Amino acid sequence: MAKDHKLIRAERRRRRVRAKVAGTSERPRLTVAKSLKNVFAQIIDDEKMVTLAACSSLSKEIISKLSDKKKTEAAAIVGEELAKQALAKGIKLVAFDRNRNIYHGRIKALAEAARGAGLEF
Repeated sequence: MAKDHKLIRAERRRRRVRAKVAGTSERPRLTVAKSLKNVFAQIIDDEKMVTLAACSSLSKEIISKLSDKKKTEAAAIVGEELAKQALAKGIKLVAFDRNRNIYHGRIKALAEAARGAGLEF
């Protein structure tokens, strides 16, 4: 029962955040998801319904950089790599979608690393 209630609250938070954030061609949406061990990020154009760039801590390019790194450090590496991919495709402005997660820890590390690498939210 408690687990169901927790999932319902999480879904409400996700919908509340998603109602305020939309990705356009000029300003696509950078969405972040996390599991217990990994972090995933995508840049999505909601008008065309297409993913423009994606990166995760399971990507081949990143997994080699993650030896002996903590989860927060791994999230920062994912943010930097995603920003590099976006800038290579000419994407500089994004709208940040934190999903149901609070802006703290791995989510914050990924966002700040992406900002540091050149993305603007």
